[in-house]
Amino acid sequence: MAYNLQSLLTIIEQSLGSKESDWILHYYKPQLKSLLQKASNLQENLEKHSLPIMKSLERKIREVSRKAEDIIESHMILHFSYITQELQQVTQEIDYITDQVAKLMDGDDKKTRKVSSRSGASSTSAKSIVVGVDADLKLLTDWLFANQSKLEIVPIVGMAGIGKTTLAQKLYEDPSIVSCFACAWATISQDYNMREILASLLRCIIGKDFDKHSGKGSDELKVILHQSLFGKRYMIVLDDIWSTKFWYEMRNYFPDNNNGSRIVITARESGVANFAGTKQHKVEVLSESVSWDLLRRIVFGEKECPHELKGIGTKIVSGCHGLPLAIHVIGGLLSKVERSRDVWEKIANDVTAAIAKTDEQFNSILSLSYNHLPNHLKPCFLYMGAFPEDYRIKGSRLIRMWLAEGFVKSNCNRSLEKEAEDFLHDLVERNLFLVREYKYGKPKSYSMHDMLRDLCIMISDEDKFLHVQKGRKVTFSNPCRVSVQASHGMEDFNASAESMSPARSFIGIGCRELPSGAFFTLRLLRVLDVMDMWFAAFPREIFEFANLRFLAFSCNARIPSGISRLCYLQTLITRSLGIDVPSELWQLSELRNLNVKGFELLNDVELKHSVLVKVQMISSVFVPDSVYRRGFFKTIPNIKKLGIVTDEKTSTEIDLSHLQELKVLSCTSRTFPDCSDCLPRVSFPCNIKKLILVNYEINPGVLKALCALHKLEVLKICECKFVSEAGTSDEEWVAEDEDEFCSLQFLTLQELTLERWKADCTNFPRLRHLCVNYCGKLEEIPSGFEEIPTLQLIELYECTTSVVASAQQIQKVQHEDSGNNDLKLCII
Repeated sequence: MAYNLQSLLTIIEQSLGSKESDWILHYYKPQLKSLLQKASNLQENLEKHSLPIMKSLERKIREVSRKAEDIIESHMILHFSYITQELQQVTQEIDYITDQVAKLMDGDDKKTRKVSSRSGASSTSAKSIVVGVDADLKLLTDWLFANQSKLEIVPIVGMAGIGKTTLAQKLYEDPSIVSCFACAWATISQDYNMREILASLLRCIIGKDFDKHSGKGSDELKVILHQSLFGKRYMIVLDDIWSTKFWYEMRNYFPDNNNGSRIVITARESGVANFAGTKQHKVEVLSESVSWDLLRRIVFGEKECPHELKGIGTKIVSGCHGLPLAIHVIGGLLSKVERSRDVWEKIANDVTAAIAKTDEQFNSILSLSYNHLPNHLKPCFLYMGAFPEDYRIKGSRLIRMWLAEGFVKSNCNRSLEKEAEDFLHDLVERNLFLVREYKYGKPKSYSMHDMLRDLCIMISDEDKFLHVQKGRKVTFSNPCRVSVQASHGMEDFNASAESMSPARSFIGIGCRELPSGAFFTLRLLRVLDVMDMWFAAFPREIFEFANLRFLAFSCNARIPSGISRLCYLQTLITRSLGIDVPSELWQLSELRNLNVKGFELLNDVELKHSVLVKVQMISSVFVPDSVYRRGFFKTIPNIKKLGIVTDEKTSTEIDLSHLQELKVLSCTSRTFPDCSDCLPRVSFPCNIKKLILVNYEINPGVLKALCALHKLEVLKICECKFVSEAGTSDEEWVAEDEDEFCSLQFLTLQELTLERWKADCTNFPRLRHLCVNYCGKLEEIPSGFEEIPTLQLIELYECTTSVVASAQQIQKVQHEDSGNNDLKLCII
């Protein structure tokens, strides 16, 4: 378990390559280079040979690498300290470890060990493989649509890992159910947070209108929930209920509208669901034949299992006792190792040993998946334990945290983000992470099964990798990372602050506030995520965190001068009133991601020709004409995702054509434009793949400019006004024969006053997904969409009956005449 070495290597490389730290560490460069070389060689040997390391040696590797990190990073802050002797000591300890590993390598060469990774592992993603549930789904669907008008509870009961949530999710995503019910989902869990549950339900029911209630407490939100559900036919999913306490607190806020509304609950114990009555749907374990079919499909896809592996495979699957989660996890492991009899027999023996070793058989089987992980994936897996049960985290945020921690090895041929994306994909393929949300056909957010999360926390406690606060009294024992989660008091936080001083990450989820002085001892932090905690003023102690690389926070004030002191900062995410000296950010040479609400560059800002070659994303920025003319966009040559804001004073043509790496662009007007040529003055880059336009006038010239973007796959038009070439408002979109969006796959029209839309299959030859939201004046979807062969989904939110009728006609023709039975229609 030598995963901490990569973090150490990253810290040394960044220290040696940084101009800011050169004067601090100049005297120690020879020692640091020697330490880097020896640690790199050790890591290479450990990864290359996949050696079975003894527990004592694992512990020694962790301790030495953490000690080295402490020495270097402490010196970056207290740079008057003398560290020659300390560096010599850790270098000697790495020499000792290297000798021990060499002895293991000599023994390993004599008995060739063959548990190697398969680069050509099954390409079938197991996320969508569900078997043996057709009968369950039919029974549950019939129950939902039963001729019973009163409100009914539909309990799904079964042991952990058996697939209760999967069944509930299948119901929740079924278009035939979504079109008949107002649907909402909340995960309860053992240690639930009532306010977060209410917020989750209300976001599903009232959408963005929830924002105006976001500051209210639980009691007020309960009343709003009741009001929002009153009169609706709804289906609520309450996933993972552990006790009846939650139900008895909430039951009066689910109105019985006498219209066939349903509440689906999942629970491990039948007794918890007794409040619903005697009728329950109990999920049974899979039979051996179905279990084997599931494992085969996870590992081999549609191909058959080789004959010599089938007997071993059935032995492996029998140890999973018909639990889908165990089969998915073991299947993910088998899909990544060599398909040979020797390797499979070793895994079969490991499964057998795990079953015989302890009463906690299921946890032991899951542990095998961790033990067989490559070293570079282990810290990434464990880091997911920092987030609450069933918490959905955006992949981009998780990747940025991994980069800040130094988990990802640099590759001269690929960006760090690409490397990290591969890590994320690998963990999904191994069925250790779940994709919880897709956007435009690509994974957006992820989570982890609660039993795998328990495994993360157990291993993290043993290794002091991560401490997750579980009780009201916060007790720490020098952990490398700290996660503080909602519903726990913080009375003793300051008392334990000293024991948190080694922490490299502090993550607060759902916590409403925290005294700023509590951060005084956290000076070695690399990751500080307190987005859910609102500060009255910016905590200036943060400027002392010289090693900080990821910062996410919220405050009711502006960020004062001084942020340029965070010279290693890679990611800044903030909800604040702005930045006093925004040009300071252009002094941060390591900056990669900037997400600052209301970020504006001032008219008199001087960027001093700073070029931030590492910047990948700026979510939103207002750039005055004077700053643009001084070459603002030339300072971010490698940006991939950019949001720009304009207003009625914007007069300069905005030329983005030189930004060849730019793939995602959002353009927003702060005020409704008086002229129709605001958008044409943006010269788009030719490689753009996703474009969002908000609050502009759209004329035929704009549409032709968009058609010229031959790589454009996603187009979202929001709150825009369609006008003629002359600038008169006619609220009509007529696509000409030559107007072809040749690569467009996803089209969203949102909150438009558009009335008439004329187009056919030649204008959108590759369209897969059409979404029309809150377009109350639109008469119909063009009938020409009946002939688009790639169309898979039409989503309609709050649209007129005529739009719904046109979509139903398109679906009918696609099914009957074109044989496109994949086209789904979702009406909300």
